[in-house]
Amino acid sequence: MKRIYQGSCHCGRVRFEVEADVDHVRVCNCSVCHKRGALIHRVPEGAVRLLTPLDKLTLYQWGSFTGEDYFCPECGILPFRRPSFPTEEEIARGVKPFTGWAINTRCLDGFDAANSPVKSIDRRNTPIEDVRGSFERNRGSGALDS
Repeated sequence: MKRIYQGSCHCGRVRFEVEADVDHVRVCNCSVCHKRGALIHRVPEGAVRLLTPLDKLTLYQWGSFTGEDYFCPECGILPFRRPSFPTEEEIARGVKPFTGWAINTRCLDGFDAANSPVKSIDRRNTPIEDVRGSFERNRGSGALDS
């Protein structure tokens, strides 16, 4: 069942709202996600209402530069991100490009991630070039619009 969650970083400088049915969390094993420890849930573009403008956050892009990680410049917490583009192999397996938001459920008020099913995402062994190359080949093809 969808509900509206209030979300924020640790210090409260970054605030947002998200309307979602958080029926699972995603745990990625890539080097950044593994060290960060975020439990992610993806939502469509229109499900997030930013109460703090993006230009007040710190943007970090790593590896393929197709994902965008937004951090609070004060406390360093990542409340949300724009996910990386899938590789050609993932697209061939049916993984669709995603242009919405990936919310760090640990930043949602009143959400208990301990009671959520976990979807494991294996990106540890994905070469960065595969993600970047797929993004470059599919940019402008309409694939990013799905």
